[in-house]
Amino acid sequence: MYDSRGARASARASAAVVLGAALLLAGCSSGGGDDSGDPGARITQQPKAADPFWVNPDGTAARRLAAYEKSGKKTEAAQIRKIAEQPVGEWIGPENPEQEARGFTEAAANSDRTALLVLYNIPHRDCGQYSEGGAADGNAYRAWIDGVARGIGDRPAIVVLEPDAVLHLVDGCTPDRFHEERYDLLKGAVAKLKSLKNTKVYLDAGNAGWGHPDQIFQPLEQAGIDQADGFSVNVSNFYSTQDSIAYGKQLSAKVGGKHFVIDTSRNGNGPYTGGDPAQRWCNPPGRALGETPTTKTADPLVDAYLWVKRPGESDGTCKGGPKAGDWWATYALELAKNSRP
Repeated sequence: MYDSRGARASARASAAVVLGAALLLAGCSSGGGDDSGDPGARITQQPKAADPFWVNPDGTAARRLAAYEKSGKKTEAAQIRKIAEQPVGEWIGPENPEQEARGFTEAAANSDRTALLVLYNIPHRDCGQYSEGGAADGNAYRAWIDGVARGIGDRPAIVVLEPDAVLHLVDGCTPDRFHEERYDLLKGAVAKLKSLKNTKVYLDAGNAGWGHPDQIFQPLEQAGIDQADGFSVNVSNFYSTQDSIAYGKQLSAKVGGKHFVIDTSRNGNGPYTGGDPAQRWCNPPGRALGETPTTKTADPLVDAYLWVKRPGESDGTCKGGPKAGDWWATYALELAKNSRP
């Protein structure tokens, strides 16, 4: 197991996310509980020329920031602001895909920005690891993708499609009996999303540390990379931007010169090299936020640096962390403190 997708949106949070997006559209900010406050008044969009992606002013980090400020914890607030002010991926949950996709893309469009959506619901997801789950079967997945597409409509969106789905076909994690269906589902999802007017699709292609591009380029072709805008690398992982560019350029040369995006959310200090090698991806200590999201990158093949993984959310119940996708304040603060300006 090389990676996990701790940033997935959980079913139990879907209703709250949709409500939050609806409140944003109404010009309000939701509140209540320990995270009450008015994050929308404190969080603004980044300059569009370099960072055209939508910052959710009602996101988890923004709520934590508001709570820290309300309780007078200025040091913690200053650190979490480093996360709250940046656009992060919105991971669409399994229950209300159309409502969530519509809420996020409408809020982004109202701010003249592009929504960053992550789709992570492929059947037999994550091979029974921390982020196991996914749609019940192929038909359920197709219906889910249709819902996402209806929700996006003609509004601008960047979609990172199914982290690890192709990688786990290659590394032997996903049983052979599921391979044919998965290729068909991924190819269908790419085609459906690319039928939308203003949606760009990046099919996930692993990371710089798992293996070699020779092992994955043909599976990517079977999964529909030719129809996609490109591929994503380093999602929820920690490999340096330099190493990710090198890996992406090698892979690009094998798939028709396709462009790619890099998840830089937590790669500021590179990968962790201690402890159990099989668990180095899961909540590794001493990591840092990486380059902030931007389209101004170091290579013309790299369309953007993105924060696909939501910094501060756990990879899983390892090293003292909560379950995958839950906010972990201690880890979030460490990421921010270790980051360079």
